[in-house]
Amino acid sequence: MVEIKEISKKKDLKKFICFPDKLYKGEKNFVPELKSDEYSMLVPEKNFAFEYCDAKFFLAYRDGRIVGRVGAIVNRKANALWDQKNIRVTRIDFIDDLEVSGALFGAVEAWAKELGLTEVHGPLGFSDIDKEGLLVEGFDRMSTAVTIYNYPYYPKHFEAHGYVKDVDWIEYRITAPEKGDQRVARIQELAKKVMERTNVHFYNIKKIKDAAPIIIQFFDLLNVCYKDLYGTVPFTDKIAKDYLKRFTPLLNPDYAKFIVDDNDKLVGFGLAAPSLAQAFKKSGGRLFPFGWIYILNAVKKPEELELYLVAVHPDYQKSGLAALLLNEITASAVKNGIKYAESTSELEHNKKIQDFWKNYDAEQHKRRRCYKKMLTV
Repeated sequence: MVEIKEISKKKDLKKFICFPDKLYKGEKNFVPELKSDEYSMLVPEKNFAFEYCDAKFFLAYRDGRIVGRVGAIVNRKANALWDQKNIRVTRIDFIDDLEVSGALFGAVEAWAKELGLTEVHGPLGFSDIDKEGLLVEGFDRMSTAVTIYNYPYYPKHFEAHGYVKDVDWIEYRITAPEKGDQRVARIQELAKKVMERTNVHFYNIKKIKDAAPIIIQFFDLLNVCYKDLYGTVPFTDKIAKDYLKRFTPLLNPDYAKFIVDDNDKLVGFGLAAPSLAQAFKKSGGRLFPFGWIYILNAVKKPEELELYLVAVHPDYQKSGLAALLLNEITASAVKNGIKYAESTSELEHNKKIQDFWKNYDAEQHKRRRCYKKMLTV
């Protein structure tokens, strides 16, 4: 028999956060969460998204042992913006047992019906920067620090309980060009002409702190560029400042590229960061006592990159700036001996960004899925 318990105590929240470590013990491709960051995401006093989100978290028990977990998020702002009555499944993990997964889905669906909501979808998080998308292809590849890893049996459980595909994201593994590759030089020459034609220029920085006047504009541009993407809502000032505080120290100036106009207004950016996957694995997702050393080494001496975001203001999207941003990151990677990069999730119908990878040695190696289920009232 499976018993579902809603989390109400701090000690149970810690069990919720740590359950994947036990479930995936020995799985070489699983990357643990940074526990301190995950805790901050799940408590209202630390996550400003709770100003417009409601959430519950559940643990599944059998014979006194935890066998699964699931979170449920009601993003009121997203529902209003997209004219929906949705609840989001988040942070769902379970043993390979249909009774367990069914009980977890049942807990989410029961709360949804109680609230008068009509559809469940996910895995999704509090925002578009939170982890999202169930892995449906690429189980033999290591996860990244910012994506979900799950066992191959998960999709079968979603489908067995009445969930169907809503949308897919795809990811690429990109091999950096060799030093001296003329493609990089040609694009850099092209960049000069594009810059002159559009009256924009790169905002060059030597240290991340030098980018403070530009980074503060980051989320304003992101809100403009990503407003029509699946499930997104504008970032509030509080959330933007919180993300900047947490993630800016992890950036390396070689892989953070900004384009501004003549008034130093941000019109485009490309952000990559040193891969933290191995550092998180070595540290078990904990900063102390020695985890911070692994992370610091990964930031200073990266072996691989994770390509986070590329955004260009709509007024400049046909001018080729996105390609220039990626090329600048590529040039830095080649200079520093980086061999590979992982793209983060791209909507499968986003052909514009996928066309960029045709100029690289790139393999589409992972696929993620957001499922949905209509509820009967």
